Amino acid sequence: MADFTDADVPDQSGRTMLVTGANTGIGFETAKALAEQGARVLLGCRSEDRATDAIARIHLEVGEADLAFVPLDQGDLSSVAAAADRVQEEERLDVLVNNAGIMMPPRELTTDGFESQFGVNHLGTFALTSQLLPKLAETEGSRVVITSSIAHRAGNIHFDDIDASKNYGAQDRYQQSKLANLLFMYELDRRLRAVESTTIAVGCHPGIADTELSRHLPKLLMLAAPMLKIFFNSSAEGAWPTLMAATADEIEGGDYTGPSKRGETAGPARKVPSTGRARDPQLANLLWDLSIEMTGVDPGI
Repeated sequence: MADFTDADVPDQSGRTMLVTGANTGIGFETAKALAEQGARVLLGCRSEDRATDAIARIHLEVGEADLAFVPLDQGDLSSVAAAADRVQEEERLDVLVNNAGIMMPPRELTTDGFESQFGVNHLGTFALTSQLLPKLAETEGSRVVITSSIAHRAGNIHFDDIDASKNYGAQDRYQQSKLANLLFMYELDRRLRAVESTTIAVGCHPGIADTELSRHLPKLLMLAAPMLKIFFNSSAEGAWPTLMAATADEIEGGDYTGPSKRGETAGPARKVPSTGRARDPQLANLLWDLSIEMTGVDPGI
């Protein structure tokens, strides 16, 4: 399908999906759209109050929505492990939507001492996905969706300064984390195919969307944001690539979805290209090994 929107999401009755960062922005819109189509949606969120509010807002529009809160802080590996244990209790898991992330904050460290953007956006995603692979394997045709960004195009993995103790640039480290997301997605899918798993890994990016992620942008851009909004996606429109990756029948392992207009910044979703660096298996293997070393979590494939 060339142009995918929320109107194209097929019936999801009987399926269970975990959406991380589901209390706001693209995660919230993704959770709502999946619930509208009958899915049981688990909302992985740091704040119970915000998750409860999100659930209430979805119920206002989808009265019969089947929703549940899963405590999850991707900046804390013990929280990630507890969330994975909680999801193991579910009858099934059809799709894991790795949506949670942060963008260009001042330098800070996660609970485990990782540079926050690499720690939350990549290592948290790596650890959660790895611990849920056995659960996903129980369901034929399950999917792992990993959210990247057009920012991956300028990304580099700083193996010699992964904690940014020598040099920190907020934009540079965001680009690194989004490149890491795609390297992980492609390597995960390669490994799943090698063991003939029916689980697939796919990627997506929202283009430029109006979400809370922009709160750390430079003040000048923040001031201009209201005037620029008309050119970019709303949160609901930004969720279209995620929904396509999670539900479209024509999606295959290793596919990458994003907006179709204005240089992939806006519009309906379709399959889009990524950089050669993002598809470099040697680089992906180095990142895979480093991620196991840093998190202590081994996907086992």
